[in-house]
Amino acid sequence: MTEPLTFALAAVAGLVLGAFFFGGLWWTVRRGVSAKQPAPWFAVSLLLRMGIVLAGFYLVGRGHPERLLVCLSGFIVARVLVKRLTGPPVAAPGSREKEAVHAPDS
Repeated sequence: MTEPLTFALAAVAGLVLGAFFFGGLWWTVRRGVSAKQPAPWFAVSLLLRMGIVLAGFYLVGRGHPERLLVCLSGFIVARVLVKRLTGPPVAAPGSREKEAVHAPDS
């Protein structure tokens, strides 16, 4: 394979791994907040997400640090995209979070 194609595939792999990792984190938080026992949700999710992402980085890198760096760049871009797509954090149902108090206009 040519170098540009290899780097493009590494970037796509990073995007997919990042979307899986951060999308899975978003899904876990939404499920875990309302679960009766959230600890198993978070523990299993972390182990599953980390295992898959580390295996993916290992397969992409295979002794080529430049590919690993491109994959990591795609992973970080996916973080930004997932953060934008999922929107701002919402308060848990039933919580009484207060708004920030601003100084009065003079």
